[in-house]
Amino acid sequence: MTVLGAREVTACRACGAPLGPVFCDLGRMPVANSYVPDTEAARREPAFPLRALVCTGCRLVQLDTVVDEVGIFEDYAYFSSMSDSWVAHARRFAAEMTVRLGLGAGSLVVEAASNDGYLLRHFLAAGIPSLGIEPARNVAEVARAAGVPTEARFLGRATAEEILAARGRAADLVVANNVLAHVPDVNDFAAGLALLAGGAGIVSIEAPHLIAMVDGVQFDTIYHEHYAYWSLHATERLLARHGLMVFDVERLPTHGGSLRVLSSAAPRRASARLADVRAEEAARGIAADEFYRGFDARAQRVVAGFRAWLAASRAEGRRIGAYGAAAKGNTLLNAAGVRAADILAVADRSPAKQGRLLPGSHVPVVTPEALLALGLDDILILPWNIAREVAGQLRGAGFAGRLLVAVPEMREVAAR
Repeated sequence: MTVLGAREVTACRACGAPLGPVFCDLGRMPVANSYVPDTEAARREPAFPLRALVCTGCRLVQLDTVVDEVGIFEDYAYFSSMSDSWVAHARRFAAEMTVRLGLGAGSLVVEAASNDGYLLRHFLAAGIPSLGIEPARNVAEVARAAGVPTEARFLGRATAEEILAARGRAADLVVANNVLAHVPDVNDFAAGLALLAGGAGIVSIEAPHLIAMVDGVQFDTIYHEHYAYWSLHATERLLARHGLMVFDVERLPTHGGSLRVLSSAAPRRASARLADVRAEEAARGIAADEFYRGFDARAQRVVAGFRAWLAASRAEGRRIGAYGAAAKGNTLLNAAGVRAADILAVADRSPAKQGRLLPGSHVPVVTPEALLALGLDDILILPWNIAREVAGQLRGAGFAGRLLVAVPEMREVAAR
């Protein structure tokens, strides 16, 4: 993957206010999903500052160095369908929204950042017309091959206007799952969502919740593909600027703790759940600097603990591998200065990652079968958000050693 460049920002990309306190500073790192072909192991990868600051206005936590989104996302190595639990989550959402909104053959569902069709295939199977918008051309091709209509482009005002003109109607449901963090121009993106939904449609946004990130010391979810980290406080302010009023919020266990935020241009009765999350954020002081202080130091303690465990384990002669070539894992490994000599290999189910090297650490990515053949004592599960799912797979495959995660502390994992 070619990264075209980066730029420093000093003003909030959502509201334009100056950026203020440092939330977390992880130094310089390569782009987390820029997996390296093994033939290029000797080349020096570009690295960029990875530092998150807090907006003094809307309190959006965001990176102050923006790596070009075209270089990151036009050819992407993440495929949503590789996680069984995420596919099951998508299936439940599709079923729930079909009933809640009365969707049918005369409806339209549009998803921004639709990836490989992991979600829309469920709507299509129910006879509901659907359209995906996915900027990664290689991923969009996979979706189309699976029968999911997909346009390979970024969503913004212009894209939304062209889709409306082509379809001749707005969507009943516009979905944006785990994409809000990936958008550098959030106002153009939110405007696109609002245009697609029109006056009566529903916009559903899922994103990891900043409070869960802070409470779980989830610093490893900070990487260059994630430009911002969202609270309900910041999300509501963004959507309101584009005529979308939040009327419901649901807490989700996905990705370590997320929110599903429902909004519409048409006035709707606000739910008790919305009042509850608003009250929680207010009580935690989300609008004040104190809430954000100390996170960086806590993150550095997690990194130090992982580094100490790794050194002690290697000194004992233990053979260590990892599972899940996830972006969050690359943040952890690079923050700890891990190299290929420390971890023998990392397994991943995605063929797009196999046969390559992790960015920075250059740990080789192999198939799960190849990892288990290495005779390991310990396997570190890097995507801790699906650790129990992975543990069940590894135990089922016969692995008898220790299964561990490093965030928010080193601990063993039991199978689900």
